[in-house]
Amino acid sequence: MDNNRIPSSSADLIQDNIKKLKELFPEIVTEGKVDFDMLKTVLGEEVDDRDERYSFTWHGKRASLLGSQQPSNETLRPDKEASKNFDTTENLYIEGDNLEVLKLLQKSYNGKVKMIYIDPPYNTGNDFIYHDDYKENIQNYLEQTGQVDGEGRKMATEIEGGGRKHTRWLNMMYPRLRLARKLLTDGGAVFISIDETEVANLRKICDEVFGEPNFITNIIWKHTQQSKNDEPYFSRHHNSILVYRKSPELSKIRVSRTEEDNKAYSNPDNDPKGDWRSGDVRSPSLRETLKFNIRTPNGKLIVPPDNGWRWSKETIEKKIQTGEIIFSSDESKIIRKIYLKNQEGRTPENVLFGDIVGTTREANNELKELFSKVPFDTPKPTRLIKYLAKMISGDTDGSIILDFFSGSATTAHALMKLNAEEGVNHKFIMVQLPEEIDKKSEAYKAGYKNICEIGKERIRRAGEKVKEEHPEKADRLDVGFKVLKLDKSNIREWNVDFEELEDQITAFNNMFVSGRNELDVVYEIMLKYGLELTYPINTFQVEEKNIYDIAFGNLFICLNENIDTTIAQAIIDKRKNYGIETSTVVFADYGFKGNDSEKLNCFKLLQDAGYQDEQLMSI
Repeated sequence: MDNNRIPSSSADLIQDNIKKLKELFPEIVTEGKVDFDMLKTVLGEEVDDRDERYSFTWHGKRASLLGSQQPSNETLRPDKEASKNFDTTENLYIEGDNLEVLKLLQKSYNGKVKMIYIDPPYNTGNDFIYHDDYKENIQNYLEQTGQVDGEGRKMATEIEGGGRKHTRWLNMMYPRLRLARKLLTDGGAVFISIDETEVANLRKICDEVFGEPNFITNIIWKHTQQSKNDEPYFSRHHNSILVYRKSPELSKIRVSRTEEDNKAYSNPDNDPKGDWRSGDVRSPSLRETLKFNIRTPNGKLIVPPDNGWRWSKETIEKKIQTGEIIFSSDESKIIRKIYLKNQEGRTPENVLFGDIVGTTREANNELKELFSKVPFDTPKPTRLIKYLAKMISGDTDGSIILDFFSGSATTAHALMKLNAEEGVNHKFIMVQLPEEIDKKSEAYKAGYKNICEIGKERIRRAGEKVKEEHPEKADRLDVGFKVLKLDKSNIREWNVDFEELEDQITAFNNMFVSGRNELDVVYEIMLKYGLELTYPINTFQVEEKNIYDIAFGNLFICLNENIDTTIAQAIIDKRKNYGIETSTVVFADYGFKGNDSEKLNCFKLLQDAGYQDEQLMSI
């Protein structure tokens, strides 16, 4: 029965990597360890073991890589009071250190996120820098956010000069990007806002994390129209947005066409295929083999352009037959038709101007419309995020968009607006460290103690504003969000303090940490089991005992005492009602009160009903 225990930690990425290597090269793994000499032998000449080779490294890189692969034993606790439409929303707002949160999301959201947008600290000397402690991640987080007593709180904004300034920033970004990549769908992409301070370093670590071939572009966003005369050299008017895809499955990106894009198209010859415009027929570079004369229907010869034609003689003949290429009225040239109906959107430019995607001033005005005074510095305009989201999601509905430096929650606001305008239902996951606000700031005077309070309030107000602006869609819009907070595990066994082990053992009649409730434990089990955290949770009772039914029978959980076969039979009946063949059952071990025979009877009853051994778990 010990094999039917829920794992106490998040996905073990190191063991996952070893498993993948073993599947490819079984000979390189011995007793669970990788034989690197054998791996080099198997890969042969593909291994570069020279002392001098191109690489990008810095002090702490190895530790940050290993830290990103270290499993997390923590959890995310639901906060119904801070949420909006908790039971029905498919949006998440997660408070906590995004390094730990990204680890916890690995099982539930691996390969499910269509787009990631982040606006991380720019390392300018005035912004927040995370100080990671890979030995005590959760304790470090609790101290940083003032949730526990402790000295040396590390929520510092001071930046040391020299190389350490860049080192700290790289050690913060590198592990988070490695974890984020795993969450993307194969056709997904990441957009990262940054300025000139770290854009070069960010490009290098993204080349390593995502692969150089997956670099798409560096978008230039002109974020201001006003010249800044206090700048010593140049008035800075732009930020960068680095764009990387997860894999070649994302083969192209398109944006919606506008009337301006289509004004060159017409139908002067009443072509049944619709509006068209003429296209270039010349080769972009000199091709001697593509220099040949074309004979017209009346026997005239059209000589080739200087570089030759764009296609071979055979291809041009086919295009003439299909009508894609026609002759001018005097038969002095050929005309290529490009049809509007064949245009799948428009290829976006990598320079974005404020009149298209908004400016920083517009972003501040958006916050002013929601709050009497702007409670957050340097927000992004919602038009920018909407433009990027439409670019990557295309016509796909229900995409998951992740922002793990969510700040004032511009991304959530933008997606609610996009859903209303386009009639889609994209879902957001916002992650934000509850960084304390300067007590001298206007936001603090308005009653906001940390950034998360600002972000949540913005989503509440923005959601209602979007509904007012689109009353015909108000009933269908998801403007809610489910708040989850990073914390230590709810399960005592996974939270053992060895200095107080004897006292804890006596308290193990109930496995829960004091102050935690069943819903806390249910969400922790969902995380460990790998279910999305917005799946519906229903409950039904048998003999006054709660049974949690997650995702319509995908997972059943019973955490009550005095569990017996009536509980097991009720679960079997419920599954039959759903008409599903597979689900998982989780019982609390203490619910059997040491009665192993009753536990065996329950498991045997479930097995006889078709449950496999790996579908029966206990905590």
